Amino acid sequence: MEQRTKIGARRKLFVIETPIDLPDGFGGFTRSWQAGPTVWGALETLRFDERRIADRTEEVATHRLRLRRRTPPPAGSRFALGPRRFDLRASDAAEAPARDLVCLVEEIRP
Repeated sequence: MEQRTKIGARRKLFVIETPIDLPDGFGGFTRSWQAGPTVWGALETLRFDERRIADRTEEVATHRLRLRRRTPPPAGSRFALGPRRFDLRASDAAEAPARDLVCLVEEIRP
């Protein structure tokens, strides 16, 4: 059975941020983020995991974000919800009804 998101469920206002990479003069780059359009969405937590990176444990929360149907954000984008940031991992408009865009996002914990 297909799951539909009611308009009232999309009550969180997200800002789509796109990366801007500028050369740093040493062969690398400095990344900054440009705020783009705002979109209403419904956020659903899928799971919490722990990863070990360089002798450090990192908590990772994975969520499903349902937005009104639109062009998917470019790869490397992220969503901002107040002080929280969510990296875009995948988007699949075919998974949901024609009026939804479903994005799998990972919350960035500082």
